[in-house]
Amino acid sequence: MKYLKICAALLLVASFFTANAQEKKKFKIHTVAFYNLENLFDTINDPLKFDEASPIMEMSANRQEVYEKKVKNMARVISEIGADVTGNAPAIIGVSEIENRDVLEDVVNDPQLLDKDYGIIHYHSPDARGIDVALLYQKKLFRPISTSSHELKLYDDISRKRVYTRDQLLVSGELDGELVHVVVNHWPSRSGGEARSRPKRVAAAKLSKRIVDSLQSIDPYAKIFIMGDLNDDPTNESVKKVLKAENNKDKVKLKGIYNPYEDFFKKDGLGTTAYRDAWSLFDQILVTKPLIEKDYNSFRMYKAGIFNKNYLTNKYGRYKGYPLRSFADGGFTDGFSDHFPVYVYVIKEVKE
Repeated sequence: MKYLKICAALLLVASFFTANAQEKKKFKIHTVAFYNLENLFDTINDPLKFDEASPIMEMSANRQEVYEKKVKNMARVISEIGADVTGNAPAIIGVSEIENRDVLEDVVNDPQLLDKDYGIIHYHSPDARGIDVALLYQKKLFRPISTSSHELKLYDDISRKRVYTRDQLLVSGELDGELVHVVVNHWPSRSGGEARSRPKRVAAAKLSKRIVDSLQSIDPYAKIFIMGDLNDDPTNESVKKVLKAENNKDKVKLKGIYNPYEDFFKKDGLGTTAYRDAWSLFDQILVTKPLIEKDYNSFRMYKAGIFNKNYLTNKYGRYKGYPLRSFADGGFTDGFSDHFPVYVYVIKEVKE
């Protein structure tokens, strides 16, 4: 029987102990995460965006006070994801539903995160609501090498007019000296109904697959994290048929993709967001085969999870148990997000 013992330090070391053999192995461990920050908009009206429709801009008073509380709440959650195991905030975290780089600078400069020294990678997307995706990374743990934004061109199936949505972000860099790639997504919503909007998410999945294919054409053993709010469950066409994600590690072939969240959804009934008394697991982190090999000579995915701590949930009323969102009924709830964050731990053996 093996168990994992975590030692809290800057670069944390885990130890496996084998009961039969007195062998002791040490491991580095980091958290890689994703979080939909639910309408993290500033209080400034941008004439080039439809940001006046954001919840904070629709408020008639106390906007600045609400904004500061929202920022502090987001910083609190980010600071705690994975920290009970690693003793540290995520080394890398993708985020969505942010208006611009400025709001992220406010988050990473909050006292709860300031000592993590997060860098920001962000591009403006053509999204109609003015929301983007981005990547935050601890500078002492991750070194970006290349970044790019990939446009998703969509057209309404009836009007044939352009549908403006989020670009997909690709970041390649060294996590503690090891090359990894991160694709950050926020796929089109289910507005208009799941069936009618489905082709948009299928198109988004095809773009993600092209990004992954391009990386694997250069290096079939590329370690790739595909993360985001997919607005689809792990069992939907976009994930299962387009990305061809497997929930069984043994079935993942070279250049294949593994989705640890499918079993969470199908077997455990877990989700990251809820609507009309039904849970959806829209927020996911998928990985390519090199991240699930059985040896730990380089970084491998050890475990995946949903960060659904008690303080992130509604405690009473009609939405008891749901994620405690920030905005509801035209006001600020002092909550967090209508999505729970997701995360994976990656570990690597330390040779002495």
